[in-house]
Amino acid sequence: MTYALTNGKIYTCNSTDEVIESGTIIIRHGKIEKILPNSDQIPTDVEVIDVQGKCIVPGFVNSHTHEGIFDGTVGEMGVDGNEASFPTTPMLRVIDAINIEGPAFKESAKGGVTTINTGPGSANVIGGQFALVKTYAKSNQVEDYILKAPSAMKAALGENCKFTFTPNRAKTRMGIAAIFRKAFVEAQTYGRKWEEYSKKKHDAEEKNELDKIPSCPDLDNDKELLLKVLKREIPIHIHCHQHNDIVTAIRLAEEFNLDLMIVHGTEGHKIADFIASKNIPVSVGPSLVGFHKSELRHITFDTPSILHKAGVMISIQSDMVPRPLYFQLLPCMAVKYGLPVVTALRAVTIDAAKMCGVGDRIGSIEEGKDADLVVWSAHPVKNFYAENLLTMVDGNIAYRKE
Repeated sequence: MTYALTNGKIYTCNSTDEVIESGTIIIRHGKIEKILPNSDQIPTDVEVIDVQGKCIVPGFVNSHTHEGIFDGTVGEMGVDGNEASFPTTPMLRVIDAINIEGPAFKESAKGGVTTINTGPGSANVIGGQFALVKTYAKSNQVEDYILKAPSAMKAALGENCKFTFTPNRAKTRMGIAAIFRKAFVEAQTYGRKWEEYSKKKHDAEEKNELDKIPSCPDLDNDKELLLKVLKREIPIHIHCHQHNDIVTAIRLAEEFNLDLMIVHGTEGHKIADFIASKNIPVSVGPSLVGFHKSELRHITFDTPSILHKAGVMISIQSDMVPRPLYFQLLPCMAVKYGLPVVTALRAVTIDAAKMCGVGDRIGSIEEGKDADLVVWSAHPVKNFYAENLLTMVDGNIAYRKE
């Protein structure tokens, strides 16, 4: 379908955070084809949706969650978040578990969330591959929802790894870091073996001495994936709450020159200047949970504001709290605790998209980008009582208030 959203106040979230007071967005073939300052030049071959006096914002981007693989509505059968068989499981792919018919997808669209970065939980030191998926498509095939896979390699530090049973689990933070290092050192050694083999094979072929071609090393899919992380082809997202775990995550990333995003960063406010000095982005949240873990005893909605003021790039994420339907609450609460409105909106749109490596596709209202758009009755971050009236994902209507 081809649409024209017209007469809405457009919050572009572009490089200048331009606001168009009463503009028109032409949507064709799933993309934003044109942004007009008024309604005078609407093509005749489009379906016009008049959103007079309403706010149009980019679809929310949830930079870290486990939605789609934890479906508590069907009991244990729907829980696929943690494969706790081994401490390190790089080969796990979230796309092999996502159930797009679970409640998370419909609720996300209704809550204004058009893209989620979802993947394995934090039971494992290295948990597996995340994926960026849209929250609506016309089919029941997960491939049609995928924006980017893998989007990251998930790793974790702290309590979850210590207390989740695996045959070789770590019992201390030192043990967790040691398992992490061991996995990447072994991947480095594996990579060198393949480099030596490739060089010797090339030299033998050049000299036509085919009998001197060495035996090919055994293929190890786990190590192949960790090599991609070592080459910075796949970023690593490390789950950590306590300030000491955040520092350890940065230390490990520096040791192996990894492309790091801190996930949760619950005590990031304690070391905000240090994180800023390292130029490491933080996906903050979930900030609504209670004190069921000792790592959360200093949880506060002040964290996004303090990190932002220190110069840290942030996004705001839900993990699994609240339900996707109420995702809007998170940036609203961050504003209540001092985060500027413009920054809070960017933290769930373009900055979240950039941190996940897809800022060229989603996160802002610009010509050529995916038509992931939400029409709200009022500014959704300034006003918690704003209602979602319409969600578009790739130019398709995913939700419409009746």
